[in-house]
Amino acid sequence: MAASEEGRDIFKLSCDWLSVQEVVAAVSSTSCGAISLFIGTTRADVLEGRKVRGLQYEAYEAMVQSELSRLCGDIRARWPRLTHICVHHRLGSHHHANMLVRALAPGPHLPCSPLRWVQVGEASVVMAISSPHRQEGQRAIQYLMDGLKASVPVWKKEVYEAHDAAWKENAECKWSRCHGDTTQQH
Repeated sequence: MAASEEGRDIFKLSCDWLSVQEVVAAVSSTSCGAISLFIGTTRADVLEGRKVRGLQYEAYEAMVQSELSRLCGDIRARWPRLTHICVHHRLGSHHHANMLVRALAPGPHLPCSPLRWVQVGEASVVMAISSPHRQEGQRAIQYLMDGLKASVPVWKKEVYEAHDAAWKENAECKWSRCHGDTTQQH
């Protein structure tokens, strides 16, 4: 990292569609030769004979911020030359939700209108990390996504074609009943 540039960790939960360009711009740095990017999208799937139309997400916002801060600290300890880290995660549910943004100066929590679920093909999570060279950033982005799935309190509900829905247990989550069971598909 350039001596004059301090690393930023930026987190956002949003009911709005996610902008890849906004995430890339948040981590851009003239001192870096690489931006590693991950986009997680809602895939078309058929589970137990039911076709997935989309996903709803809910989050425990204060704990999301705390867990992402802890995770970014761990990442920076492992790869100290990283510059900026940005994670935007979609909330898509029919109830009232808040937008959470943490940057250099935390802003107010803004209410957002209820938005339908995250449809097939739409981004659920966009994350990027800037680094002087690609190898560190690529390893860190994988670690960040794995850590988000394992410890950040964001829950998803699958919405099916018949308009029924079911909460999905994440086998990667450390408090999951099936933690470590790689035979289950979630």
